[in-house]
Amino acid sequence: MKNIQDFFLFCSGVESSVLEKCPTDRNKYAGIGATVFFTGVLAFFSSGYALFTVFDSYWLSAAFGTVWGLMIFNLDRYIVMSMKSNGKWWRDFFVAFPRLLLAVLLALVISKPLELKIFEKEIRAEMVQMEQEVFKQQEDRVKARYLQQIEELRAQAANIKAEISAKTAYRDSLAKMAVQEADGTGGSRKKNLGPIYRAKKDAADQAQLELNAFLLENQPLVREKELAAQQMEANAQADITQLDRGRYDGLAARLDALSRLAGRSNAIFWASIFITLLFIAVETAPILVKLISYRSPYDYVLHQQEQVFEMANLEQTTLLSNSVKNKLKVDTEIGTHRANATVEQEKAIIDQKLQETLEGIKGRSYGLG
Repeated sequence: MKNIQDFFLFCSGVESSVLEKCPTDRNKYAGIGATVFFTGVLAFFSSGYALFTVFDSYWLSAAFGTVWGLMIFNLDRYIVMSMKSNGKWWRDFFVAFPRLLLAVLLALVISKPLELKIFEKEIRAEMVQMEQEVFKQQEDRVKARYLQQIEELRAQAANIKAEISAKTAYRDSLAKMAVQEADGTGGSRKKNLGPIYRAKKDAADQAQLELNAFLLENQPLVREKELAAQQMEANAQADITQLDRGRYDGLAARLDALSRLAGRSNAIFWASIFITLLFIAVETAPILVKLISYRSPYDYVLHQQEQVFEMANLEQTTLLSNSVKNKLKVDTEIGTHRANATVEQEKAIIDQKLQETLEGIKGRSYGLG
């Protein structure tokens, strides 16, 4: 049991030599260390699951998950270890605020993959629908490439068929008029095969000839356009068959599915919010505990040791600074004295040479006189 507690104390980043003087704080820091440790464990599972959806490999997911979990563990340990109680809540909060923001960010990163795992069944069902939507969009894009040409060919064939129907109807109406003229049910209302009948019969025959000529010319064209339209449909279907139907199962797809589910279901939306808040609470718990706790014996002893070191360092640096200042002062004064002595010596030499020069000039003047 003591080994486990020592491990959790290590996780909390506590200084063992200071804690030995404050045994009443062992449980407090062991609890903080346990929270830091289990946060790292959750980070391992979270990143492992997220990376498994990317690499689809247990070994790679475990390896990267271990690295990520250790990084989160070390970062949390450093955040908790770097916090010190100063006895003033506003100052402690100001110091802890950036660490709280970082802890919230880590909680959001850790919680999202675990949310995906918690709602895995619902997400898979949603992804089936999303997959069908993606496939439908791909098929629509392929069909759109051929649709205009297919419609043009079919429209041309339909126009020709409509013209054939119109000519056929016109031929039929002329033939009917000739028959009615012959049996007396229409036209002149006289049953005869006279000139009026023959004129109508000739018109019907002429319409038949024109229809036959039109059919002979355009029926092959109609079949050609219909076959071309069918061939394009077959090409479109072949392109659809060759589409990549890979698994729609990536991390981004799962996040999108969760977002769609949360948008439609209030239960999933609030569950996702509370899960995120839970991880934020777990991640920020060590910081909040240290922030709201009164100064414990450990804080006082640690502050005392740091103060002793700070004062000793201040004393040493002050002595060194004074020594350097005194040395600089002595060197400056000696240098100034040496410079003054050199100047006086140079002045004496110059005066002596000047005096000798003047005496020489006077001596030459007397010799000339």
